[in-house]
Amino acid sequence: MTQQEAFGIAAFRSRQQVMRMDSALRRAGVHSEIISTPRDVSLGCGLSVRFDLRDAPAAMNVYRQARPGNLIGFYRVDRLPGQRAQVTPL
Repeated sequence: MTQQEAFGIAAFRSRQQVMRMDSALRRAGVHSEIISTPRDVSLGCGLSVRFDLRDAPAAMNVYRQARPGNLIGFYRVDRLPGQRAQVTPL
């Protein structure tokens, strides 16, 4: 049986902003990691901050407070093994 994976990302235009957001999320107690940005989010530096979908409201709040800038957007990523990820704005 294949397992669908769903998570949230915050995509930025600059790697520096990705690092700042990742640090701000960790300081706020939100588990995050830096990942390669899915192809469907073609703009940016190629890196995004990944977080659990249940933490999306907290992640958006951290962004509003930290204001790291250069945000492309917040997205939901759904993927099945062997298939291209489906990306939708949050």
